[in-house]
Amino acid sequence: MSKATETILEIDLQALRHNYRYLTFRLHAGTKIMAVVKASGYGSEPVAVAKELAGLGVDYFAVAYVSEGITLRDGGIETPILVLHPQIDNFEAIISRCLEPALYSRRILTAFIESAERFGQKEYPVHLKFNSGLNRLGVVETDLNWIVDSLKETPAIRIKSLFSHLVASEDASEREFSLQQIQRFKSFADDFQQALGYTPLLHQSNTSGIINFPEAHFDMVRTGIGLYGYANHPDEDRQLKPVAILKSVISQIHTIKPNETVGYNRAYTAKATEKSATIPIGHADGIPRSLGNGAGHVLIHGKKAPIIGNVCMDMLMVNVSQIECEEGDEVIIIGENIPATVLSQAANTISYELLTGISQRIRRVIKNASD
Repeated sequence: MSKATETILEIDLQALRHNYRYLTFRLHAGTKIMAVVKASGYGSEPVAVAKELAGLGVDYFAVAYVSEGITLRDGGIETPILVLHPQIDNFEAIISRCLEPALYSRRILTAFIESAERFGQKEYPVHLKFNSGLNRLGVVETDLNWIVDSLKETPAIRIKSLFSHLVASEDASEREFSLQQIQRFKSFADDFQQALGYTPLLHQSNTSGIINFPEAHFDMVRTGIGLYGYANHPDEDRQLKPVAILKSVISQIHTIKPNETVGYNRAYTAKATEKSATIPIGHADGIPRSLGNGAGHVLIHGKKAPIIGNVCMDMLMVNVSQIECEEGDEVIIIGENIPATVLSQAANTISYELLTGISQRIRRVIKNASD
């Protein structure tokens, strides 16, 4: 039986390579790939992931915040990096670290032009975000003439790409709205290119867009969750491999007598003589309390062990009455046979939240890196 010593998050770069190649296979020939490595690489390890993807030939990286881009640069990543949600106070750092900002409003566009001019930049690469219906960030059609006039008045910046974001590309019931978004983006892109006089890269598709809307691959696609092994549809999930494997260990096994209780608030009562195993991971590590009281389970030697009682801050308890196991045995919390989608559904959330919520106090272990 396998033994373990602590809770770890294994980052399987062989699985990452598999996912990248599968997604590449789904693209039109010549379509570029922007790999999204925000939120610590969806809870994994951003520099290790980025280095592996750079070796595979990825064209761009995307992060949410400037600090994430700096982490990649400090880790030796030289590939272009798009910062999706920059703030004005970070513009100097953006320029000094050769990051490329998304400009999503008149205020942000004006401020970045001023910064680029102040630092003597010429044709600094920037990306223009168009709001096609998500109503989160982005310029709109009525901004077009003002944007073009502003760009023509300065040599300091140059639009590297024009992009937008699909609202519900994974939802078949919203297909008509997605098609309207795609058409709206195409229309704005055509008008923008005609007025601007040159052609930036176009990108709108996320992972689900890659799979469900090949007509919206354009010049480049952005993939995040797909790289890490999830595609928002069971059939596609089976084609991918989870990159993050969350493992722990049985710290102690208890024999619980009938009518004895387990955990805080006596939330679980044994109906017969039972065995419980205590595992050193809890809600401070990203395991939601909503997985307690039988909602979630872990795997021990391939068998399901339901979580009993309330999930504690640093520990959880599982029922191992029907499992032959010992203290020190390995526990799988997220992995190929218990994907994040299973636990996220049980917790009434999404795999994104579960993966990105894995605490940084859990040690990351890199597996199967390329030579």
